[in-house]
Amino acid sequence: MADQERAYNPLDEEHVEQAAGTKARGIEKEIHESALPPTGVLELDLEQYVGDFNERIIGAYAAGTGEQTLPADVGVARSLIPPGTGALRDFSYIAPEIPRFDRDRCVGCMACVTECPDTAILGKAIPKSRLEAELNSITDDREREAIRAQWGETKKYYELYEKKGEEGALFGIFVDPTKCKGCAECVEVCGTLGYHALTMVKKDETTIPRYRNYFNFFRQVGATPRKYINERALADMMLHEEAALLYVGGAGSCMGCGEATAIRMMLAATGFVYGAEAIGIVAATGCNTVYGSTYPYNPFLVPWTNSLFENAPAMAMGVRAKWNQRGWQDKKLWVIGGDGAMYDIGFQSLSRMLAAGMDINVLILDTQVYSNTGGQASSATYTGQDAKMATFGKTVPGKQERRKELALIAMMHPDTLVAQTTAAHVNHFYRAIMAANEYPGPAVVTVYTTCQPEHGVADDRSSHQAKLAVDSRAFPLFMYDPRKGERIKERLSLAGNPAMGEDWYRLPHTGEVIDFLTFARTEGRFAKQFDTEGRPSDILRYTQTERLQYWRRLQELAGVR
Repeated sequence: MADQERAYNPLDEEHVEQAAGTKARGIEKEIHESALPPTGVLELDLEQYVGDFNERIIGAYAAGTGEQTLPADVGVARSLIPPGTGALRDFSYIAPEIPRFDRDRCVGCMACVTECPDTAILGKAIPKSRLEAELNSITDDREREAIRAQWGETKKYYELYEKKGEEGALFGIFVDPTKCKGCAECVEVCGTLGYHALTMVKKDETTIPRYRNYFNFFRQVGATPRKYINERALADMMLHEEAALLYVGGAGSCMGCGEATAIRMMLAATGFVYGAEAIGIVAATGCNTVYGSTYPYNPFLVPWTNSLFENAPAMAMGVRAKWNQRGWQDKKLWVIGGDGAMYDIGFQSLSRMLAAGMDINVLILDTQVYSNTGGQASSATYTGQDAKMATFGKTVPGKQERRKELALIAMMHPDTLVAQTTAAHVNHFYRAIMAANEYPGPAVVTVYTTCQPEHGVADDRSSHQAKLAVDSRAFPLFMYDPRKGERIKERLSLAGNPAMGEDWYRLPHTGEVIDFLTFARTEGRFAKQFDTEGRPSDILRYTQTERLQYWRRLQELAGVR
């Protein structure tokens, strides 16, 4: 009984001084509204609001008391979350392991930095003299040498510059323990390349403080000088600090989420060329908006707004029109959405936007399922895939319909640039984003994005499965650029796919055929289509044939058959 009497009751709380625009607990709606300052959202003192938000609201949520103790306020009423608040979120204790860096094995390829979905692993190249000066300012010998061990002499950033008579830069990889979720995607991509410069190690009582100390030094040492960023090596864009941190992390996405990597890379490529002030995002409701705006954490440092499943492209048309009216034609506007927003309920809005010819870019996060609402089948789902609303059973063994090829449909809209790519194919992905930004009209970039829980794969498999999807013709790469000529075969390029002129790709050393069945065997969503002897079902054999037909159609259109 005593505990019940002490239960939280906002009406029993003592009155506390209220911030401007907040509602005192227990005050009636009418009294509250009459007391609000007569200002619109554009007149809100944003600088004051951001400071208050980061201290009072983030502080309360970090302490676990936000929902019980915070009053309603003007910012919440207007759905405002300041930029970059995700940087204040701490994931240090959600995983038992964290990556460890071995400088002697690192070549500075930036693959780990590029593929991390959480902005948890970053790299820098710092001139040797400048780095030594910073290291020498550390008075503790053990601490200084521990941090020094995170920097190495690579051929890419050190030896090549020394040979030219210029000062070489030492390269370092640093893990932010507050953002790392322990997915080990960085370890997997590094190992696949044969470098093995990262390994997962168990955390102990010294791990988090040590990693935080390393990362604090990483922050204070300054940015990578532009001369060490090779613009022809597209992965180096992640060395440009402003571009690499336009998505600061702290989002609530699943471990190893393929979507988050694609968003990070799109922002890095766009920000590197045009700057943060030239980017805006209209995000359709879906997984990307859930982890991208879970109150009070916002991982974006660019203007971002959320619209519904069915009308994000239409909303973007309004934003574009207003920007153009203000003379902001050079700003890059991106619409982001998944299967529902682009393939299904929002398809009409997307088609209307493409037909309108406005300079708007679309990033489609193709997970082949409605990931956000529980894994229901969509029109992007493969035939035979086991998904909710198309569950494998005795009567209906998985999805019966064929997959909609949205990229092909988009190509049929007038003067629309279209790319189909994956974040694992780094150069192809970045070139697609840069082409979309350069193109003076509508552009669609559809990206294969692994969804670990719905695809039935391990947390570190985003890059691996995306590459296999391409190799197996499940999701071929292509680029369709109307500027390349009048005919489709002049506009369409299949560059980036293995064995472009063949039906299936064969591994060079073994001759093993990599077909759709090879891909399906690696994912839980197709597991029920194989019997105890590993033989595929009839419907999965049909899907294999259908995937080959799709690939041959692309070959024919591109003029390679």
